[in-house]
Amino acid sequence: MVAKTAAFEKAVTDSRKLKAKPTNDELLELYAFFKQGSQDPPFNPDDKPSAFNFQAKYKFNAWKKVVDEGLSPKDAQAKYVALVEKLKGVYGFEG
Repeated sequence: MVAKTAAFEKAVTDSRKLKAKPTNDELLELYAFFKQGSQDPPFNPDDKPSAFNFQAKYKFNAWKKVVDEGLSPKDAQAKYVALVEKLKGVYGFEG
């Protein structure tokens, strides 16, 4: 498990307080950065979901893309924080 920064932990909490739901693409991006940033559990390409489980497949592919780009957990946490801040400006924030 990777150490989580205070900014990352705050962004995780803030992401749950957006006034409106982000788009599916934005949610997948958040998911990928969160999973890579937290590494809990670490990415395992052998855990690929069934082709018929579309939601799990999209989430797996989003995380795999981040892994394939070589994004470190620390950088993923920073990108997660930046994306949450952007989404707070777009969708509003109850905090």
